[in-house]
Amino acid sequence: MSTTRTAVAPLTTEDAELLVGAAHAAAEEAGVTVSVSVLDAGGHPLAFRRDDRAVLISGETSTRKAFTALQLDAPTAALVDAVQPGGPFHTLPTALDRPLLFIAGGLPVHRDGRLIGAIGVGGGAPEQDHAFATAALETLSALRRTP
Repeated sequence: MSTTRTAVAPLTTEDAELLVGAAHAAAEEAGVTVSVSVLDAGGHPLAFRRDDRAVLISGETSTRKAFTALQLDAPTAALVDAVQPGGPFHTLPTALDRPLLFIAGGLPVHRDGRLIGAIGVGGGAPEQDHAFATAALETLSALRRTP
């Protein structure tokens, strides 16, 4: 019995740098200083940018948002209510000794229906961070559709 397997291209360094640049450009246009992190499917950093004016903790925040989105394969904005006291994730143990951070701004990256990485944006208001990450994913998707 033969099983057909479809290869899915991984998230490349070029993709990651494009995501970082697009998120940073969206934030800059809004007048917000952010840090952006992109992880591959294994949780390894592929690209990172922190503006010198950004709060130092924003770098760690963007990485944790990306890690959370990757581990749960869900936008972190969708998880905010789940971590409130009494919510289903309120007592969720940490993964790989990294605390999960459930604040909007982390998005999983998919290709051909498969999880290939994640982007995290930190430094603005949660809604802004989510919008900047979304804009970056839309930019990557648009470029991937172009012949």
